Amino acid sequence: MSEETPEGSKGLFDSLKGLAASLITIVHTRIDLLSMDLEEERERLLSVLVLMLVALFCLSVGVLLLAILVAIAFWDSHRLLALGGLTGIFLAGGAVAFGVARYKLKTKPKLFAASLAELSKDRQQLGHPS
Repeated sequence: MSEETPEGSKGLFDSLKGLAASLITIVHTRIDLLSMDLEEERERLLSVLVLMLVALFCLSVGVLLLAILVAIAFWDSHRLLALGGLTGIFLAGGAVAFGVARYKLKTKPKLFAASLAELSKDRQQLGHPS
């Protein structure tokens, strides 16, 4: 009987050791996935920010030059009407751009969606309800 106990406990110890190794591997994989999600989101935000700054600069210069051109073209006849029309167009364009930006912020993809999906699969495989 003394021979059975050490072998049984050794088998149990090996099983626990294997379970711990599997859990560590799962956690490591999920942390890697999470870090990749963070890196992708950071890169996406940085590229969008740079593009927005370039677009803002180019559009600002273009709009300023267009306003000056229109004001000079109508200086003798309808300068106030031309400046008022340009003001309305710029205000409407700014309002539309603000609305689109607000919509895009509200409908952005969920952060860590891939990581959360994998963790949900893990939970279901372990027999826990979602």
